[in-house]
Amino acid sequence: MKIKDIKVWSANLVNTKPYTIAFKTVDEVLNAFVEITLDNGVTGIGAGNPSEYVTGESFEQCTQALQEKNIQFLIGRDIREINQLTFEVWQKLPKNPAARAALDIALYDAFTKHLGIPLVKFLGQKIHSLPTSNTIGIKNVEETLKEAKEYGERGFTVLKVKLGKDLEEDIERMVKLREVFGKKFVIRIDANQGYNIAQTIEFYTRTKQLDIELIEQPLKAKAVEEMRQLPEEIRKVIAADESLLTPVNALQIVRPPHAAGIFNIKLMKCGGVSQALKIADIAQHSGIELFWGCNDESIVSITAALHTAFASSNTKYIDLDGSLDLAKDEVTGGFILKDGVMYCSDKPGLGVERV
Repeated sequence: MKIKDIKVWSANLVNTKPYTIAFKTVDEVLNAFVEITLDNGVTGIGAGNPSEYVTGESFEQCTQALQEKNIQFLIGRDIREINQLTFEVWQKLPKNPAARAALDIALYDAFTKHLGIPLVKFLGQKIHSLPTSNTIGIKNVEETLKEAKEYGERGFTVLKVKLGKDLEEDIERMVKLREVFGKKFVIRIDANQGYNIAQTIEFYTRTKQLDIELIEQPLKAKAVEEMRQLPEEIRKVIAADESLLTPVNALQIVRPPHAAGIFNIKLMKCGGVSQALKIADIAQHSGIELFWGCNDESIVSITAALHTAFASSNTKYIDLDGSLDLAKDEVTGGFILKDGVMYCSDKPGLGVERV
């Protein structure tokens, strides 16, 4: 089953609810798409959405990496050599994780469609469903409560609240969420590198009674050694995000004492399913829990992340809401979402189809 053709294109999927995080406001959602066609007509689709601030890869660099001259080596190759093909993609595009992810996902989709099974079944399904968090950007207290109410009415039970600009307001938002909604929501927060050590300790201490599930990346991405200086009680609930791009970073974080108790894995940071599985293995053997996240992405790559997450036994949390507020997409199908809970479909591959 050889690869006959590869098509690449870009699309702005448009965010219907622009939001603010500690370092930018997001409204435009540019994704690069890859479609691989096998000689028997089976197709596989992948998508990439880089975060330049996190990985250094701009959207322009992503699309340049996917030019024909860089991906031509895949034409004529046997899709059954999936492990070798994803290895070569990783080797040839070392500085372009989102471009790699698009190719990697398309390869896995085509291969598992060829096999006639869902990707999660090929990888080995350990988990069948989990609630995803829905994200509230940096807003004032009133807007935070309004958005939380809206998500609750849509069936979501887990909130991820973006913080990191003003510690006092951050704490006030947490207090008010609990005052208004009680235990209706599981609350996790993402400080997006907005705190220092003292602020992280202060936030944890002053919100401990509010039962915050986890604290995502409070310190700067390169401050792994500073993370180790935090009390163990706090490190256990810290999810490393911007500090965790590659398996090499994973090895650095798990060096005793662990800098974080949770890994936030994103396909767009590490370069797709193949590299995500390597990070997940390191976590598995180090007693680290997994938290799967995303950028603002097409259903394609969100579904790929979900299948990979559900193939990892130490997955405890998912934050795969990146396609929920898009104005449009290039595909239909993919993951199943019901009352805030995500499931994989039983369709072959990712179960997505071109619109």
